[in-house]
Amino acid sequence: MSAAVPPSAGAGLRLRPAAGGRPRVVGLPRRVSWGGARGGGAVRCCAAAGGGALTAELRAAIDKVVGSSKVVVFMKGNRDFPQCGFSNTVVQILKQSQVPFETVDVLESALLRHALKEYSAWPTFPQLYIDGAFFGGCDITVEAFKSGELQELLERTMCS
Repeated sequence: MSAAVPPSAGAGLRLRPAAGGRPRVVGLPRRVSWGGARGGGAVRCCAAAGGGALTAELRAAIDKVVGSSKVVVFMKGNRDFPQCGFSNTVVQILKQSQVPFETVDVLESALLRHALKEYSAWPTFPQLYIDGAFFGGCDITVEAFKSGELQELLERTMCS
C-alpha cells in the first residue's frame, strides 16, 4: 500500500502531449491508499480537506483541463484505445459528430478518478464536458445523440 496522498498533490496537474499529440494528465500519483479491507474502505487521501480527493488546487487544475478544449472526455483509455465499452461508445459518437475533442485517461491516476467523481457529482466514467460544463455519462450521451440534442449543442458550441 502506498502512503496517503498529501493535500497539495493536485497542484501540479497539467496536460502534456503524449504519443500522437494527444494530451495526458501529468502531475498526479498513480496510487491512492485504501483504508479497510480490499476495496471496502474509504480513500485515504487529502485528509486535511475533509477526507475527499478534491482539493482546491485539484479543482482549479481540473477546471483548467475542462476549459482547455470545447469538448473533453474523461474516460478509461484514450480516443485511440478506449479501455471500456462505455468510453468507446462516447468516442464513436463524438467521432461521428465530427467535432474536435480531447480525452483524458482516468486510469492513469486513482486520485484523479476520485476527484472527478466529486467534481461532477457523477459516479462513473466516461464523463463528457462540453463548453466547460459537465454534460453526462455514456447513457445520457447516447440518448442525446439519438434525439439530436447532442448534435445541436455541439454545433452551437463549435460556433461560439
